[in-house]
Amino acid sequence: MADLQPISAALEALLADVSALDVESIPLEAAAGRVLAEAVTAQLDVPPFDNSAMDGYALRAVDAGQWLPVSQRIAAGTQAQTLAPGSCARIFTGGEIPPGADCVVMQERVEQDGERALIPADIPAGDNVRRQGRDVKSGAVLLSAGERLEAAALGHLAGQGITQVSVRRRPRVALLSTGDEIIDPGTPLKPGQLYNSNRPMLKRLLENFGADVVSTISVPDDYARTVALLTAAAEADLVVTTGGVSVGEEDHVKAALEAIGQLDMWKLAIRPGKPLALGRLPRDDGSQARFVGLPGNPVSGFVGAWLFLRPLLGAMLGCAALKSLPTVTANAGFATSTGPREHYMRVTLQFSPKGVTAAAFDDQNSGVLSSCINADAFAVIPPHSDIAEGDKISCLWLAS
Repeated sequence: MADLQPISAALEALLADVSALDVESIPLEAAAGRVLAEAVTAQLDVPPFDNSAMDGYALRAVDAGQWLPVSQRIAAGTQAQTLAPGSCARIFTGGEIPPGADCVVMQERVEQDGERALIPADIPAGDNVRRQGRDVKSGAVLLSAGERLEAAALGHLAGQGITQVSVRRRPRVALLSTGDEIIDPGTPLKPGQLYNSNRPMLKRLLENFGADVVSTISVPDDYARTVALLTAAAEADLVVTTGGVSVGEEDHVKAALEAIGQLDMWKLAIRPGKPLALGRLPRDDGSQARFVGLPGNPVSGFVGAWLFLRPLLGAMLGCAALKSLPTVTANAGFATSTGPREHYMRVTLQFSPKGVTAAAFDDQNSGVLSSCINADAFAVIPPHSDIAEGDKISCLWLAS
């Protein structure tokens, strides 16, 4: 086992010389899930004016505790007039606070008689007023480069009236499935054949990690065809294969990669996922495509995608949040022992006042994909460890 490399060495090789992809400008309405290429500076205060936090009456706090005439009505979206001294204004949620007013009393506390309102005493200045710029000040950094544009960030940009954003181009990924025994769903199975579970699983993960899967290709157990298909696939930014990286006579991917490209790393001291190849493939223009060869076992592919594809795509997108998974310390809800390889166990996380407990799926075999369906995290068990129930362990939280 001396030739097996730790995951830290694999990540170093994987991310060496990776630079962020080029920039493109797209409509905000099409930017969900994309990564900002440039910081955005606020041009407007948010909110842009003092406004009411509720339906009620706007007034000067010093006038509280008496009947006041209602001098104006302010609905959201209408311009307020200066408040007449000794009066109040009927105001609705989001309505502009009229100049001269400094507080709002909720309507449930007010007694109304025609055009007069009895205001309770002791209303503090600033009560129920959302001040201009409370959320965002003009000139401040609204969002930083590398921010992934999810729901709240999109709303933040729209609140500035922004319609176009500069984002990183999505990495183009070619996804290759190897093996004569792997066939697509919809085709009757013959003896010895398996349906391709890796392709839809990895395609979804890659897309969740920000990639654009531009091709899905089946590769037969043939060395010459493997070379030809890898060569063609190198037009993508990243080539991902499943299977064919072990040491069997029909495993041609590693040999083809070494023949036409560069093998940076092979065989890791992790479980599942020992036979994992990292490298580069040449293009006609002299540039290179990145290559990640995942094992064919579906759990190994699932784990490898989170451990390697996610940080690689994060580097290509200039998105720091994708380059590492959040770590949670938990109490082991199981007992286990490891050999010379670090084990990534599929677990659910259970939260209670006593802390976090990691419950492991009973069958951790690399072919049992059902262990990944409801997994919240990978419990990382170091090599040569004996873990007893209740021991503190580190877990990688699976957050896309």
